[in-house]
Amino acid sequence: MTTEKCFAKDKTTGSVAPDPVPEGRIRLYSMRFCPFAQRARLVLNAKGIKYDTININLMDKPDWFLEKNPLGTVPTLETPAGEVVYESPITCEYLDEVYPEKRLLPSNPFGKAQQKMMLEQYSKIMPYFYKIPTGRKNGEDVSGLEAELKEKFTKLNEDLVNKKTKFFGGDSITMIDYMMWPWFERLEIFEVKHCLDHTPELKKWSERMLEDPAVKITMHSTDTHKAFYENYVDGKPNFDYGL
Repeated sequence: MTTEKCFAKDKTTGSVAPDPVPEGRIRLYSMRFCPFAQRARLVLNAKGIKYDTININLMDKPDWFLEKNPLGTVPTLETPAGEVVYESPITCEYLDEVYPEKRLLPSNPFGKAQQKMMLEQYSKIMPYFYKIPTGRKNGEDVSGLEAELKEKFTKLNEDLVNKKTKFFGGDSITMIDYMMWPWFERLEIFEVKHCLDHTPELKKWSERMLEDPAVKITMHSTDTHKAFYENYVDGKPNFDYGL
């Protein structure tokens, strides 16, 4: 079962839970515009895993979904055995272990630890993607935040220069690239794309990522992102926009 339109809570009867996950597949509970959920979709597509998608209205979550994941977050995975896994780094590592074809994480413990440390460092950058557009919308001076983000991008650029590799984990895409990508896809929406100026290697990385088949399958156009984001910041997100 795959559905594009999102499931929401029925105000009178409650929405009906989907059928059990069929054998030989895995189910992703997602939201089409969520960058965290896109991480899981990138990994699923990159590894060629057979999966179904159920999109969730994150403003009006069905009771049956909250029973599966009390946090009510996406991405959430469910197996035919009814096993449920959530939180984007955890779901992506789970997929890499359960479906060992085309490994995205290094097999050696130190290499895997390096990627996790990179992800932890990147998690310190992500708040800027929200603070800057929110501050700008509120009429605040965001020049200081932009300067800090430029410094963060410069360090990412230096990382690529020092490694002399096309991607952050080597000369082919690995897990860390997919974990970082969704926010770079949205730089224009956050109005921070200019912060990439003077980071040539980071720009090249972004251009290479756009050529990846999994990225192409999971991405939305800039216009689509903009339309959803405008509704989102107004407090009236249309999770089914474009359908």
